[in-house]
Amino acid sequence: MERNNISSNELLNKLDSLLQKNDYIGAKNHLLYWLAQYKNSGDMRNTLLTTNELIGLCRKLGEKDDTISYVKSALNLIEEMNIEDNTGAATTYINCATAYKAFGKAEDSIPLFERAKEIYEKNLSPEDYRFGGLFNNMALALVDLKRFNEADELYKKALQVVGNIKNNEPEQAITHLNMATAAESRYGIEEAHGIIENHLKKAMELLDTGKERMDGNYAFVCEKCAPSFGYYGYFHYENELSERARRIYEGS
Repeated sequence: MERNNISSNELLNKLDSLLQKNDYIGAKNHLLYWLAQYKNSGDMRNTLLTTNELIGLCRKLGEKDDTISYVKSALNLIEEMNIEDNTGAATTYINCATAYKAFGKAEDSIPLFERAKEIYEKNLSPEDYRFGGLFNNMALALVDLKRFNEADELYKKALQVVGNIKNNEPEQAITHLNMATAAESRYGIEEAHGIIENHLKKAMELLDTGKERMDGNYAFVCEKCAPSFGYYGYFHYENELSERARRIYEGS
């Protein structure tokens, strides 16, 4: 029989083990069980944590209705907990905004990104790694809204932030691939060909810097980036990245 409550670390460790096995049903059931437990015990901090994890998981599974429902729950929890101005709330705002963007609600995402940006600027160093994720995700939403100049500025800021962090080449590669996609959306694939090629080559150089790495994050990035290279005709490199990810997962 499971205990009435577990710590956040235990919750996340179990979640990670399920996700590493691609057991998404088990992962969701795990989160739903502990969400109910935390709610019943009045543990609002871990209720918010679990709700955030459900937002990310349901977004990944393409479950729009569940995702939006958990977004609303998370935003309500922030108000109930009276933590609207702290960095933890900012992280939730970004998570919620990213979920909105994923399901075609980019316009709704921008105020949440702006709120998170305001909180980060008040509480964090400009070099803090969290700005990288914020700028990248907000730029993706701005591209959807065809606000290309603003998106380009944020991508450049994201590169500055992630470029100052040791061994952060995979995140820089993701930003370059995002910039390639933005250029295609802005100019069309033929007119943007040169820009796209430039970003693809930079992304390849960055990913190849860590090609002997065996950590899960690098595997995840390789798996995430592979289809982008295939889309632009780099089929050999797409297969190479997929093979790198497979090798790491099988060795873990």
